[in-house]
Amino acid sequence: MPRILILSTTTGYQLRSFADAAAKLGVDLVYATDRCHTLDDPWQDAAIPVRFHEEEDSVARIVAEAQAGRFDGIVAVGDRPTVLAAMAAERLALPGNPPDAARASANKLLARSRYRDAGLGVPWYYVVQANAGGRAASADPRLRFPAVIKPLGLSGSRGVIRVDSPSEFVTAFERVRALLRRRDVRAMRSGLDDEILVEGFIDGCEYAVEGVLTSGTFQPLAIFEKPDPLAGPFFEETIYVTPPALPAATEAAIIDQVQRGARALGLVHGPIHAECRLTAVGIFILEIAARPIGGLCSKALRFRRFDDATSLEEILLRHAIGEDVTRWHREAAASAVMMIPIPRRGVLRRVDGQDAARAVPRVEDVRITAKTDQLLEPLPEAGSYLGFIFARATAARDAEAAVREAHRRLTFVIDTPIDVAAV
Repeated sequence: MPRILILSTTTGYQLRSFADAAAKLGVDLVYATDRCHTLDDPWQDAAIPVRFHEEEDSVARIVAEAQAGRFDGIVAVGDRPTVLAAMAAERLALPGNPPDAARASANKLLARSRYRDAGLGVPWYYVVQANAGGRAASADPRLRFPAVIKPLGLSGSRGVIRVDSPSEFVTAFERVRALLRRRDVRAMRSGLDDEILVEGFIDGCEYAVEGVLTSGTFQPLAIFEKPDPLAGPFFEETIYVTPPALPAATEAAIIDQVQRGARALGLVHGPIHAECRLTAVGIFILEIAARPIGGLCSKALRFRRFDDATSLEEILLRHAIGEDVTRWHREAAASAVMMIPIPRRGVLRRVDGQDAARAVPRVEDVRITAKTDQLLEPLPEAGSYLGFIFARATAARDAEAAVREAHRRLTFVIDTPIDVAAV
């Protein structure tokens, strides 16, 4: 039985999908998740306890586990595990990315620098220390408008704000600075907690690309269109639709830019999730992450080979154990997924209308992942969603219309939280 190591946070949505795929394939999964090693298996999943900010100790734990039974492959789920996965692959002589490349893919500043050096389109950019303060930072002669502020150590559009004037810059900078001081952010110990990237705003339509690298060769699996405009001030992604309404030549150009960007970072093996913008002057890579698409979004993808159908997670497990996955292709049907946005800060009491939403033609499922009585926060402070809506249709626009209609049928009952400080 092939043995695959999955590195993830303890709350990764995709772990159940990987478990289902592993059961189908007859693959033994071993998890390595970010948790305290002194706790006695609190999630009852027999995971190797690792800490993403304690890289050498964590790799040593993985190597020790490999001595009890060799791993045949490694997959990282989420942004934070990518560097540790690369280090473990290198130490265990398994296919993977060089740690330096994984580190660059997870660092907005390093990635921008490598894209620029490779001749790819990048906006102007520079880094400011958060403790500089918004007013002092707004006086930097490099600052132009419109601009975007991005914390280097956060992902998923968390803390990302567009600004169009000096006053907006000061307000946004202080907001991001306050976010970086929060206990949950400091607890991540990313090593980038005090740095803020300032860069030019790129105006254009946004697309996401899923694929895998095999010894440096990129195989695209899907291109998602993001039909909602992402022009700020915040950048909450809502809907992904595939296939995109693009000419074949434009799709090919996007795939070429992603492959060039992955090469610039030094990535060579494993899953790829890329984000890019198509503008009047060319294609700009926003991000190339050495991991698959996050959350439950992968459920929007199905792949076929002859009469067989499978999930993205099965494709990635097959790839991790060395199978040739080039004959698998995304199914002909169009699909859409909506990441249900959080409308306002408050305590979630219930979500009404779920049956009505599921009854919308072409809707396949509605998943509410937020928990009752959970405190919700919208972007830019938080980076989570209420849940997911999935639809499948012959035409992409019909799938998109279905998730929008299902969302209209949902009612979110959210109570205003009690301000303890004011009591």
